[in-house]
Amino acid sequence: MHSDTHPFDLRGRAERAVRDAGFETKFSAAAQSETARARPMEPDASHAGVPAIRDLRGLLWSSIDNEESRDLDQVEWCEQGRDNSIRILIGIADVASQVPIAGAMDAHAAHNTCSIYTGVETFPMLPERLSTGLTSLLPGEERLAIVIEYTIGEQGQVLESDVYRARLQNKAKLIYERIGDWIDGHSGLPPEVAEVPGLETQVRLQWEAATRLKAQRQSQGALDVELPEARPVVLDGRVTGIEVPRKNPARLIIENFMVMANMVLAQLLESRGVPAIQRVVREPQRWPRIVDLAREHGTTLPAQPNAKALSDFLSVQKAHSPERFGDLSLSILKLLGHGEYAVVRGPQDSIGHFGLGMHQYAHSTAPNRRFPDLVAQRIVVTLLDKVPAPYSVEQLEEIAAHCTEREAAAQKVERLMRKVAMAALLSERIGEVSEAVVTGASPKGIYVRAQSPAVEGRVVRG
Repeated sequence: MHSDTHPFDLRGRAERAVRDAGFETKFSAAAQSETARARPMEPDASHAGVPAIRDLRGLLWSSIDNEESRDLDQVEWCEQGRDNSIRILIGIADVASQVPIAGAMDAHAAHNTCSIYTGVETFPMLPERLSTGLTSLLPGEERLAIVIEYTIGEQGQVLESDVYRARLQNKAKLIYERIGDWIDGHSGLPPEVAEVPGLETQVRLQWEAATRLKAQRQSQGALDVELPEARPVVLDGRVTGIEVPRKNPARLIIENFMVMANMVLAQLLESRGVPAIQRVVREPQRWPRIVDLAREHGTTLPAQPNAKALSDFLSVQKAHSPERFGDLSLSILKLLGHGEYAVVRGPQDSIGHFGLGMHQYAHSTAPNRRFPDLVAQRIVVTLLDKVPAPYSVEQLEEIAAHCTEREAAAQKVERLMRKVAMAALLSERIGEVSEAVVTGASPKGIYVRAQSPAVEGRVVRG
């Protein structure tokens, strides 16, 4: 466990934390055998009994993700429309066709319900031969996909929408930081954009569309929060630093595109009366404490929960005190409470997502990484194919409850491993001095967030 060069066995600690939380860290022999038998989809092959699959391979699709990511779930494409509208297409990896219900891979995914990112080791929900290969929307590879299409007006309002099957090809994998710095004017045109004719114009249109969507969402009460969540930089099993990803324009493109895609799909299912799992955040029970917190910052909020009023308060605070906005965001999110998965059978069951200011919202854009998204995709496919739904309401309720519980467990593991990584880094920097912000206090001690390295924790005597 301890040595001069590697004082912490981070990978071993991560695997133990994942196992202790009740997750499976290895795929069963049956799942491995099932994975080995999987074959690449043939986009040109005929599909008996399946509605027409649109050929969209000629569009200038691209993805934006982390540099190290290989499990690419989404690609995007935009087109300028009439009356200054923008048509947005989101291609979602067709995972359902490769992971049969009640199979061994499905059993593993249904148990874990998500990929677990510990910072030092990733424990994928699906075998990597699928999630980073056969079902990943990798550049240059033809893939089948579920496309969520919507057209927005000048104010970001959705004018029309559709969902259908398509075959497509990702023309370029773009990186959050490089695209964000370019849009912000901090760097030149990234080579991966310059090398593809027309891609610069395409990404600029995507940014325009995302800007409209963000403004529209905030007008409806979506909360614009920022969390200074540090993550370890690990090289050869050793923590070499801590970085805090910032919310740049590229991340805002993906965030706004996916939020609206998830809303469009939820609205489709709800309008058809198709039972499905939605992602919900109920009205906060601790609203009075949020009111008190706002009063401390000179703002009066309504006595009853009001997402638009809270959104306006946060926007003012972000502009007034950006350096402390992360701490305020964290306080607000804790008081809002956790999101959960719930079954919605129709408009009468709609709960909504308080934090997003939406009445319908279903996770559906990451089927390689989240089980609720795979379930949603299976339901959509049966709707498109006009065949019976794959799950009963009772099964969906059981899945929703399990996914909610497993998500909380995964978050605890990820938080634990961030602390372990920070401890590993600080163990080699004892005696250094850093400026820090006090973020809380209790009888056990004070809580601080240091600026360099960007770590946080409790300060205790001795």
